[in-house]
Amino acid sequence: MRAVSRERRPVHDSSSSVVTSGRRASREGLAGGASTWWSSDRWARPLLIVGAVALVVHLALRIWLLTRGNFYWDDLVLVGRASTHSLWSWSYLGHDHDGHFMPAAFLVAGVCTQLAPLSWPLAATSLLIGQLVAAVAVARMLVVIAGRVCPAVLAAWLFFLFTPMTVPAFAWWAAGINSLPMQAGLAWIIADAVLVARGRRTATPWMIVRSVAILLVACAFFEKSMLIVPAAIAFAVLATPDRRAAVRRSMRLWFALVAAAVVWGVIYLVAAGSSAGWHPGADHSPRQTVLLLWRTITHAVAPAMVGGPWRWDRWNPSPPMGFAPTAMIVLGVLVLLVIGVYALSRRGGAAVLVVTLVYFVCSQVPPLWNRSGPDTALELAQTLRYLPDVAVVAAAALVLILISPPRTGQAGNAPVPTANARVATASVGEVRGAGRRTDVGAILSSPAARVGAGVAALVLVASSVVGTVGFTRAWHDNPTGAYLSQARTSLAENASVPMFDQPLPLEVLLPIAYPDNQISHVFGLVRDRPVITDHADRLQVLDPSGRMVPGAITPARSFSQGRGRCDRPEVTGPSTIALDGPLARWTWTAQIPYCATADGRVEVRIGDSDPVVVPVRAGLHPVWVQATGAGGSIRLRPLTPGLSLHIGSGRVGEVVMASLLH
Repeated sequence: MRAVSRERRPVHDSSSSVVTSGRRASREGLAGGASTWWSSDRWARPLLIVGAVALVVHLALRIWLLTRGNFYWDDLVLVGRASTHSLWSWSYLGHDHDGHFMPAAFLVAGVCTQLAPLSWPLAATSLLIGQLVAAVAVARMLVVIAGRVCPAVLAAWLFFLFTPMTVPAFAWWAAGINSLPMQAGLAWIIADAVLVARGRRTATPWMIVRSVAILLVACAFFEKSMLIVPAAIAFAVLATPDRRAAVRRSMRLWFALVAAAVVWGVIYLVAAGSSAGWHPGADHSPRQTVLLLWRTITHAVAPAMVGGPWRWDRWNPSPPMGFAPTAMIVLGVLVLLVIGVYALSRRGGAAVLVVTLVYFVCSQVPPLWNRSGPDTALELAQTLRYLPDVAVVAAAALVLILISPPRTGQAGNAPVPTANARVATASVGEVRGAGRRTDVGAILSSPAARVGAGVAALVLVASSVVGTVGFTRAWHDNPTGAYLSQARTSLAENASVPMFDQPLPLEVLLPIAYPDNQISHVFGLVRDRPVITDHADRLQVLDPSGRMVPGAITPARSFSQGRGRCDRPEVTGPSTIALDGPLARWTWTAQIPYCATADGRVEVRIGDSDPVVVPVRAGLHPVWVQATGAGGSIRLRPLTPGLSLHIGSGRVGEVVMASLLH
């Protein structure tokens, strides 16, 4: 995009020339122009260099964060489903994941898992690519809104690049592949909408199709992307002086975007609405939702405005939570108030504040409502993971406020500075009545203000880096990576010995994720591992650290040995072994010592379970059999002709580490 100042003639000292230049800038879509240094393009080249350096530092910081992280919680659920479902099946892509409908996110997770199961470097690369795309899209949006590369664009971009509001969702793979495409789509479509509204681009069929496609792709990653449409429309109107012309130019684009969002909304409600809290039987709390929203403002947004929180703690398996001191919260609130007061001094600034606040509420209430309930703590709001898209909107609002002209000005328009002239307005320092009133913009346009703004930007970036480092240290306290690494080694070393399925440790993934918390799911596509079976002649389990150790059976129920002997076996046909008590319906494991007359096969049932066919060997051996059932007996039936068995005393229970029973 050409800088606007290059499209205008030099501005002369006469007030009429100043006003004409300002009006020309308005027609070119700069929201009336702003007579401030931070909206001037005279430093475009240095700003581009600073912006490029900032992007490199941003990506380096994110790479370091990724090297300190690993898979966490829902990441393993995505891996588990990708390991046990066909990649292109609707049962996989259309799965209702805790109220989320995200086929594209499942597809990315599935492709990564198919290419390299449980490869954190590959998953981290997908996050880094998404972050780069989002950062570039936001930069484009800010330049489009401002109409040029100027200090206001750099300030807003630095905020987006370094604010901790985007960090927690980025570090968590499952959250990142949701939120990063939404951030990119939100920024790109806002820019498209502004270009069309200002008349810089025509809403051609190609642009409409492109914008709708980007919207649908973003929605396919995260249903929250439906909020892109109202945000894009609002900013297109706010960023265009001639509102009627903006509406006239944009109707076709807006209609297409609204139609696409409505269609996707219907699909979402059909596919996942029942578990997203939008039904009468959902156990959610309006009061707690309000409290969570308020906690988000005070303990997440406010500290983030000054680069916080700096201190992060976590209680595994929960994600890190930020704990900002009261002083940081108060300082953040003051920054918000200063921005608000300055916005109110600019033309259209109040509308920008309202749009930003409405978007914040609309983007936070659905996830907070969905998470509200008797088991939800208010500290959920301190995880900051629902705020990445808010950072995009806040950056757009910030640059729009900074480039807007003051509410007062000569002939209703503020003059626009160019590369060839510096102008002043009669309203600055103007005496009105008995008192003297100074324009806020004039104060902030002084050389001291420029230095102060630069120092403030550096302090904010430094503070944000401290906050990111604090989060990274807390995020590194995650047992998942060490467990997965050790478990893969142990499974490879014992690949020749079949083993029973078992859940992951509680600190890695809770049973609420069943069956995707089972090793058969999480390690399903790992090549070097034991066969997961329903019978074994050697009992081994993974301990909480991922090491393979001997297993044992808890004594839930027991049975006595048979009446025969090895040389006179009692099981020569269908037989029933009585337990010392009934079993509730559950997945049970029976430890059965036997003495067989020959190699062969035996059918085993635990209570009323389905039959398990177990190979036996001649002589005295143990076998462990696992099945789901209920009842008070074990039934045996030799399948090999002439096979007879003598059964020793044994037990029925659950598989645990042998060390727990000694």
